[in-house]
Amino acid sequence: MSAAAAPAAIRSRRPLVGVLAGLALALTGTRVSAIAIPWFVLVTTGSATRTGLVTLCEMAPYVLVKALSGPVVDRVGARPVSVATDVASALGAAAIVALHGAGLLSTGVLLVLVAVVGGVRGPGDLAKEVMIPAAADAAGVPLERATGMLGVIERLAQTVGPAAAGGLIAAAGAMAGLIVNAAAFALGSVVIALMAPRSAVPHDQQDGAEPGGYLRGLADGWRFLRNDRLLMAIALMICCTNLIDQGRAAVLMPVWARESGGGPAALGAVGTVWGIAAVCGSLTATALAHRMPRRTVYLVSFVIAGPPLFLVLASGAPLWAVASVAAVGGCASGFINPILSAVEYERIPRRMLGRVNALVNSLAWAGIPLGGLAAGAAVAAVGLAPALVAGGGLYFLVTTGAGLRPEWREMDRDRKRPAGARSPDGERLAAGRG
Repeated sequence: MSAAAAPAAIRSRRPLVGVLAGLALALTGTRVSAIAIPWFVLVTTGSATRTGLVTLCEMAPYVLVKALSGPVVDRVGARPVSVATDVASALGAAAIVALHGAGLLSTGVLLVLVAVVGGVRGPGDLAKEVMIPAAADAAGVPLERATGMLGVIERLAQTVGPAAAGGLIAAAGAMAGLIVNAAAFALGSVVIALMAPRSAVPHDQQDGAEPGGYLRGLADGWRFLRNDRLLMAIALMICCTNLIDQGRAAVLMPVWARESGGGPAALGAVGTVWGIAAVCGSLTATALAHRMPRRTVYLVSFVIAGPPLFLVLASGAPLWAVASVAAVGGCASGFINPILSAVEYERIPRRMLGRVNALVNSLAWAGIPLGGLAAGAAVAAVGLAPALVAGGGLYFLVTTGAGLRPEWREMDRDRKRPAGARSPDGERLAAGRG
């Protein structure tokens, strides 16, 4: 057998199928519980405040622990972390069901269990994401195609998951949703244990345990990110677009639905159209993104997915026109995450992927809590239509202004390197201890 034929002979899609299946199960369980737990609190207590509190208790630990768990994922290994956290998530959901059945589930106990489930989900999701490059290598699949498949799964979970959860809970109650959540995470832990790659780090990057403890590992990850101009630019740009998008979703669109007379039905219609179109966009990216110029597609996708929807909402256009713009924007948005993930996986050395990826995600999510507050203040100050125009204008300036900077040209330059490979300067930076 020739050397060129050897790698092809040992390729296997099993690890990639395993990681994607594990992610699909985890995302399904998460979407179901995101509906089931708040609904359970609302119908049992009648308190909107407690319903909001339980959501906070789930998401705050998720974001915080995910941001801080990168060094643990890198040191312990992505697969064992994923298996352990999925088992813990399943046990937490099962405990809620069991305690409720026994009449022992107080609000305080529920909040603690929800915080535990949210906290362990963060590193579990991170660990699965970290395994994508190794699984793609094993399958001989371009990174854009593997991350496109991930994007399809995420978009399907966002679109289909809440609808399925609503039907299940309406038919069988909130506890049925939590049983499905526990079963999904339990099954996911088995799938990851049996099928996922044993290591997310190639043999030529396995240098043994890195010196220093947890804080040193976290500091090294931050140093690497701070000195990678492209990754830092991506994280800061998405922080801004996430803030604007959150303001649109949480405040501007509900106010538009009320003032236009469309109500919740209009919100649901626009959201459904966007979600279906985003799935189609992710499917297209899976097939074609590895052949397309990344920088151009990435930045144009942002421009199409963002400002037009703000402007059509501000114009007072009928629902069919808003839905049409949402279809185009949703399709464009399906290209963004596959390209973003591929760039991250290529630029970050595998042995640092957990901590750097976690920090990038944390920066990108940092604007989300402020989005609703900023949008609410804007509507109160100037009204809905001016706030929408301002949001669309800011979105356009952020995306086009960032794209004109020279570091964005590296998006296409790095695709010629093996995944996880770095320039000599980048390797010295990653290895440096000074």
